[in-house]
Amino acid sequence: MTGGGAWSRVAPEGRRFLRGHRRALGRLAGWSLLESAHTFLGGYGVARALDDGFLAGRTAAGLGWLAAAGAGALLGGFALRGVFAGLADLVEPLRDGLVRRAVRQALDRAVADPAGAGDTGAVSRLTQQTEMARDSFAGLVLTVRSFVFTAVGAFVGMAALAPVLLLVVLPPLLLGVAAFLATLRPLAAVQRRSLDTDEALADRVGTLAEGLRDIAACGGQAPARARVEPLIRAQERLARTLAGWAALRTLALGTAGRLPVIALLAATPWLLGRGITAGTLAGGLTYLLQSLLPALNSLMTALGSAGTRLLVVLERFSAPVAAGLPGRGSVQPGPPPPSRSSNGAAAELRGVTFGYGPGAAPVLDGLDLVVRPGEHLAVVGPSGIGKSTLTALLAGMLSPDAGSVLVAGAAARREPGEGGACAPDPRRTLLPQQAYVFTGTVRENLTHLAAAPGAPAPGDAELRRAVRALGLEDLVAGLGGLDGEVSPRLLSRGESQQLALAAAYLSPAPLLLLDEATCHLDPAAEERAERALAERGGTLVVVAHRVSSAARADRVLVLDGTRAVCGTHEELPARSPLYRDLVGRWSQGESAR
Repeated sequence: MTGGGAWSRVAPEGRRFLRGHRRALGRLAGWSLLESAHTFLGGYGVARALDDGFLAGRTAAGLGWLAAAGAGALLGGFALRGVFAGLADLVEPLRDGLVRRAVRQALDRAVADPAGAGDTGAVSRLTQQTEMARDSFAGLVLTVRSFVFTAVGAFVGMAALAPVLLLVVLPPLLLGVAAFLATLRPLAAVQRRSLDTDEALADRVGTLAEGLRDIAACGGQAPARARVEPLIRAQERLARTLAGWAALRTLALGTAGRLPVIALLAATPWLLGRGITAGTLAGGLTYLLQSLLPALNSLMTALGSAGTRLLVVLERFSAPVAAGLPGRGSVQPGPPPPSRSSNGAAAELRGVTFGYGPGAAPVLDGLDLVVRPGEHLAVVGPSGIGKSTLTALLAGMLSPDAGSVLVAGAAARREPGEGGACAPDPRRTLLPQQAYVFTGTVRENLTHLAAAPGAPAPGDAELRRAVRALGLEDLVAGLGGLDGEVSPRLLSRGESQQLALAAAYLSPAPLLLLDEATCHLDPAAEERAERALAERGGTLVVVAHRVSSAARADRVLVLDGTRAVCGTHEELPARSPLYRDLVGRWSQGESAR
């Protein structure tokens, strides 16, 4: 996607940015014209010093021309001071805009997926990538500007001395430039994959760091390491690939930087035979060695590193600002087709396809599923296969790219303002892995999902029944009873999940979605909670992380990235090799503990 697709998305915003800073560009161009004069005087002064001065026996004239070339160097130094002052007027607004974009992307992702762990990749964008873009843009503007105005001065100078010099120098120069440009697109593609991997690694390490204590307590170091090591190895492979392309780029630089000089030296006898003077040849070499080729080398180095890096970073900032949310100018999906009725299904997915971002591989692809009223469904599969995405679609947090998601026969997507910004959803309740517990009384933490408009709050008898059903008597007593104060930072993750599960038990929503909401409980507490939630009435969908959890369900949905298989725990080992392997791994892990 990097290359034409990235450029087509980045270029319009880049043009808008430059149009908005015409004054700064004008100042840069004005100062750079002085550099052109310096370049012109450098080669032209040397040529005239030889032909009209020293070789003609006029030493004073030769020294005068050399003094003019030296004055040009002073002029160039003065111009460079103004160039750096004007550069800040372009670079700093770019950085400020990217910081604002990174913050907005993180906030929009949080709105789109409040059940998730947050956009930890935004840390990489806000720190590393904004500074990368700032430095790359500054270096690129500086070198492109320098090459353009240096080339103008050098080519005008050669044409003034002898136009035939351009016929000798330009062909090998263009050959090296073409070879270099051929490396840019694959190099940008590798750098894009490197940034993707960097964000994924930051995301995964951040997630593991949050649960480090529980990982150590449960002996989960090996699985945790297995989740990170593939990304580290991928980064190593990408670094080697980048080094290979850098070597090819160096070869192209050598071609562009050496062949013009060799061509001019090789053509010297031919040029002298056609009346070209020694001073003109010396001036041409001066233009090449002191001005044009150093500027070209800087330009090609900047394009090969800073240029491709800048394109990749800006592509990430110009992508749609929230996974699952349409970007600017994109076509938003229309409402799903009217329900055809699925015999009163509690939830239904019809040909659902969903991917995180344009061009990304679908996480779910053409998924069909009917969840019956009162059913207990477990969802299993490897990490990253789409289990949380499925629950987010059912919860209305995400919209499918194709197909439709229905809950109780209506579109799953919750419209803005439906039921009030903070009101519980009357159709479903989603419990994420990170349990929501707030500062307040135990009673408030247990009843916040049951606060339906116009409905009475659960009484003490209902609250105590929920506490007994989930086995929370000791926890509630330790907190000071139903009116005791809850301080979230003093609760363990397991205790927070138990309070959240009790709130879900009291929720009137007929559909409960548990996205690893029991992962911090021991097997006995998990079993008691899942049985209580299944027996409360309504439909229960659980993202399972233990074989015992899947075995308790009426049906199990296996997501394996290619096709979904649904069946009972007893029949699935014969139908799904992945489920058979998962059951084996779960069983080994539990027996080891």
